[in-house]
Amino acid sequence: MGAQDPPDTDEVGMQATTDARPIHRVYVDGFFMDETDVTNAQFADFVKATGYITVAEKTPLAEDFPGATPENLIDGGVVFSPPAHAVPLNDHFQWCGFVRGANWRHPTGPSSSIKGKENYPVVEVAYQDAEAYSKWAHKRLPTEAQWEFAARGGLAGKPFVWGNEFRPNGKWMANTYQGHFPNQDSGSDGFIGLAPAARYAPNGYALYDMAGNVWQWTSDWYRPNYYAELARAGGVARNPRGPGTSFDPAEPAEKQKVHRGGSFLCTDQYCSRYMVGTRGKGEVSTGTNHLGFRCVSTTAESAAPASSK
Repeated sequence: MGAQDPPDTDEVGMQATTDARPIHRVYVDGFFMDETDVTNAQFADFVKATGYITVAEKTPLAEDFPGATPENLIDGGVVFSPPAHAVPLNDHFQWCGFVRGANWRHPTGPSSSIKGKENYPVVEVAYQDAEAYSKWAHKRLPTEAQWEFAARGGLAGKPFVWGNEFRPNGKWMANTYQGHFPNQDSGSDGFIGLAPAARYAPNGYALYDMAGNVWQWTSDWYRPNYYAELARAGGVARNPRGPGTSFDPAEPAEKQKVHRGGSFLCTDQYCSRYMVGTRGKGEVSTGTNHLGFRCVSTTAESAAPASSK
């Protein structure tokens, strides 16, 4: 479990994966995983059945954000918006920002819609939204170890979900970013931005989109030194569930969970997190238009799509 740096690592493009090292040995008990990320249609079934309201649809409470001014206590989510021209890559606020009214029904803002996109991954979901869906579906979110085991699909030590080469025989294997990041996505892989679920070949365990398209929530708290702690313990870590608390020296005040898999924004120009052993992170109450989730369970019956029950 984990990743080594690619040979062309730098500080901006193929970024160093210090929080995904050292590579260490892990054992996980058997489990079932959803074939795809949870789709808009499946999430809509959940909302219809329960009346659930997502975090992005609610106005934040002042007591939850002490010091925030009233004009900043608004509903919405983080949205990728390509700038009109090339920008320095050391400031992600040049292309990502909070948009009022962005939520799972309106992924890029009030004027957007998911009509006709029922088979697209649901996005703009906070961690507690993903957890609520999972409980309703009699499932749960995967641990980080479960996620990586499933993503590898039976392959050991490979840099990508599908093997050693990013584009075997010139074939696009995942929805990532082509062109010039972040201002010009050429869509050479077939899609500009988000793609429907299961449009690329599955991995060895018949799981789709375990790299690219949308990041996926896991149940582990994020700490950059967690792998080092497991390695120091020695032997094989059995069913690790992550550290007990979250801590990121870069953002010490935020509670973060681990993201996995990368998204349609990943590119060797900026983010190499479509590599199978690498990690992402996100504040638990924040959704984005390139973040979704999928579930795991202990029985094949509950692993079936919730909308098919």
